[in-house]
Parts: sequence; C-alpha cells; structure tokens
Amino acid sequence: MLNRFVEHIAKEHLIAHGQQVLLAVSGGRDSVAMADLMIRAGYRCGLAHCNFNLRPGDCDRDEAFVCRLAVDLQLPFYIANFDTVEYATEHGLSVEEAARELRYAFFEEVRAQEGYDLIATAHHADDAIETFFINLIRGTGIAGLRGIPRRNGAIIRPMLPFSRKDIDDYIAERGLSFVEDYTNAQTLYLRNRIRHTLLPVIREISPSFDATMQDNMRNLDEACGIYRDAVDEVANRLLQPADDGYEIDIASLRSLSPLRTYLFELLRPFGFSSSVVNDIISSLDAQSGKQFFSPTHRLLKDRERLFILPNKEDEPEEYVITKGTTSIEKPVALMFDIVATDGKPIKLGKDEAWFDNDKLEYPLLLRHWHDGDRFTPFGMKGSRLLSDLFSDMKMNRAEKEKVWILCDANNEILWVVGIRASARCAVSKSTENVLRCRLQISEIKE
Repeated sequence: MLNRFVEHIAKEHLIAHGQQVLLAVSGGRDSVAMADLMIRAGYRCGLAHCNFNLRPGDCDRDEAFVCRLAVDLQLPFYIANFDTVEYATEHGLSVEEAARELRYAFFEEVRAQEGYDLIATAHHADDAIETFFINLIRGTGIAGLRGIPRRNGAIIRPMLPFSRKDIDDYIAERGLSFVEDYTNAQTLYLRNRIRHTLLPVIREISPSFDATMQDNMRNLDEACGIYRDAVDEVANRLLQPADDGYEIDIASLRSLSPLRTYLFELLRPFGFSSSVVNDIISSLDAQSGKQFFSPTHRLLKDRERLFILPNKEDEPEEYVITKGTTSIEKPVALMFDIVATDGKPIKLGKDEAWFDNDKLEYPLLLRHWHDGDRFTPFGMKGSRLLSDLFSDMKMNRAEKEKVWILCDANNEILWVVGIRASARCAVSKSTENVLRCRLQISEIKE
C-alpha cells in the first residue's frame, strides 16, 4: 500500500519536493493510516486535531490520543477546541456544516501561520462514493457528482485511491492503534445512512459497484473540465463587474441555451440554489425591483440587467445628525459647518448644499430613498418624485439603492446627497446662519 500511496501522490502531483504538509488527524483509523504512510514516505508533516465537544468524554479521549501520537512520531501538533453546537445555532447551520466550517478554517489558519504548504485530509474511496450520493440527493450540478476532488486549493486527499477495506487491512498489518468514533455506526447523519443502509444493498446487487463508481466519478471529473471551460467562457462574457458586485445583461442571458443550466452555473459561486434560479428565470419578464437571496448574496432585477450584490450588513435604517455635529464618516462621509454668505450669490456643485440653519428642525436624518419620496428641487417650482429624477439620470436599481437622503426632523427632504439640493430651508438674503453640508470628494457620485 505504501508503494501505491507514493505512486498516487507522484502521478497526481499532490506534493512537490520540500513542501510541508499539515495532516488533519481525528485519531480514527483513516487519519492514523494516512499519518503512518506520510511518515514512512518521508514527507515533512505536522498534525492538526479538532475537538468539537460533541461526544462527552470521547472527544477529550480522541484529543489525548492525537497528542500522544504526535509525541510518538516526534511531530509538531496543533489542537483546537470548539463549541460546535453554539456555533451552529448562531450561524443557522446544521452541526455537520458547523463542524466542517470550523475544521477547515482552523486548518487554514495553522497552515498560514506555521508555514505549511498543504493540508492533507484522509478522505478515501468510500467517502467519495458517499459524497456522490449525498450531493445527488440534495441536488447538485455536474461538479458535485465527481465525489471528492483530489485537490482543492491547498487541500489534498492522498488516500482517495484506497477503500475502507484497504485501510482496515493496512491498520491490521502495521498493528496501528486508533480510536473509534461510536457515532460512525449510527444512522443519525445522512452520510451514515447512505453508508449503512443504501450502499450495502447496491453492493449486493452489483459486486463490482465500487470499481464502477470509481470509473464513473473519474469520467465525470474529466467531463466536468470540458463543461467548466464552456461555462467559464460564458461567465467571462456575461458576468461583468459593477460597483461592489456583478451585473448580467438580461437580453444576452436569454440567448443562452439551456438557459437554466447556464444561469445556475453563473450564480452557483454566489450560493444561489437551484430552486431560487428557477424563480429568477420566472421573474425575467416581471417588473424591476424583485430581489432573490442566497446566504451570502442577493440578486436584484432591474429592467435590463440582473445585479448580484453582497448581502447588506446590518445597518440602521437611518442615521441621526444632532445640532453642532461637524462631521460623520458613516454611512457616507459628510462635513458640516456654519458659514457666512456676505450677501453673495451661491453657486454650488453637487458635492455641497447650503441651508438656513435657523429654519432647520433638528435632529437631521440620513436615510436611503423610499418609493414615493418627493421633494422640491432648489431653483424649481413644484415637487417631483425622486424616482423621476433617477429615471432622468438613467440610474439603475442598484445605483438608486446607494443614494442617501438628508432630511430634517420631520422627514422632509433637504438634499439628495451628491445629486440635488431641495428648496426647503434654502438660503435667502435674510439668512444669518448658513449650514454648509459637504460631501468628501471621494464620495461624489460621478
């Protein structure tokens, strides 16, 4: 098995000469076998272990075992303790998802800080087959049917050619000690249900099932490369940077066939599910303004474009500006001061607005615009809708969302910041105290 192990690493170019590898070691048979093989093959390694505190007593036992293993092998080792249940609750994740996030974040932190080049996990052939069925059940694109990739960035899987039986035989041959996770025999988690319920039936029907699945996943992996090239070519054409996100031209999108598959792949990096993609396609003929959400992003439909933007961080709906405030940095950088006009005509640019400070009702409010907002532009008679002003400026929905409105205490609009001042509380010949509001030059809307 050692020869097969070394040949696989060389064939797949997993580890270059001189690279250091951080081994993810749980203490179970798979990771113990991997650690033994890596040391025998002469690679420079360290051990990393996560205590998820999910199995009272056993987790501490596993941690102690890995510490002893590292000492016996004379390897550096790194331990992390997590309150996995609390993390899962706080982030709205399943315990499995929470453990995975915590595990890989810790491994990457150690890799970066301690100078390791790679992270090796002990996923093997049976794990890859189980992952295939997990993704098939939950819904996936072609990439999810490849099982577990041999490499993903700095993460390598040198044990993928070996079955669970191969590993059991190696453990027995070498007389290696390991710890047993009793939850592996339970069917609480989907992976275990597939392992203990589904796969035995399939193997009974087809004794060559494992070899067939290895071929299937290898073929799918190669097909995925061809598929990925085609999708990337379309993504480079259609997915255009826009402000802090991306935009897709709807007319160009409609020309694609099959539309659903292309859109799913375009949006998959942003976390949009297949069902949400279906809803987006159904909305292409709808009015602008509809929004769709993934865990990390939102998609906003405008008349001619789809905008993909990061989810908004929690922020107040409005910001209060008290009398005497001289400057603010958030949500937009503004400066305020009292100036004298000396009776001279006022010629202002878009980045500045002046008001009769004695007529203003404080505190002032800074907020985003709302549908139905009206104001009387300075120098004009009669009010108009802000939406009409934005339309005249040919602003799309995403650009409108970034506009801030300065209002008085009665929520009457004083200034569409960086765009147009209102006639409300305008400076006149009788004005004695002028409030000058200035937008920092980096914030001016082009």
